Amino acid sequence: MERLERQSLYLYLPNLLTYSRIAAVPALVGCFFLEGDFGNWLALAIFVTAALTDVLDGYVARAWQQQTSLGRMLDPIADKLLVAAALMMLAAQQTIAGWSLLAGVIILSREILVSGLREFLGEVNVSVPVSNLAKWKTVGQNVAIGFLLAGSAGDKIFPWTSLTGLCLLWAAALVTLYTGWDYFRAGVKHVLELGHDE
Repeated sequence: MERLERQSLYLYLPNLLTYSRIAAVPALVGCFFLEGDFGNWLALAIFVTAALTDVLDGYVARAWQQQTSLGRMLDPIADKLLVAAALMMLAAQQTIAGWSLLAGVIILSREILVSGLREFLGEVNVSVPVSNLAKWKTVGQNVAIGFLLAGSAGDKIFPWTSLTGLCLLWAAALVTLYTGWDYFRAGVKHVLELGHDE
């Protein structure tokens, strides 16, 4: 009976939505190997759908009281995989090039820093809540990636699509520096407090 209950946890709708976001990663990467504008639009559609599941799974988990340890573990992993895959493929395609690569590196570095910090603090039962600014950073970052995925195909409809995406990416990178420092400062504070307790 317990085994059946544990298995049913894996099939909660919020977890299924998270699984779909992870499955979207190879599909998104595959779009970059398609020729013509279709690949851009398909990549954009996959990314937007996956990003919406991130909003939806959190809402459903709270509304239906289906929050699980598995979901809490996989949700940030799925988000980071999706963003990292998109940024790396955009860099490989040279949609993001030159100095703009630095913006992508800043965003990815912050994600790694926060993940490592949370993993360490989780071992000592300390949580670092997500700030409202960090949530807005995620929204801006995803909108930037959306514009960049449309890229040259979007430029044919709105000539400043790629430029808008790059400007938004830099804006997200600057906010990322601030929120990353904020998380790091909070993490170091907890580490120092633990050191004093010992």
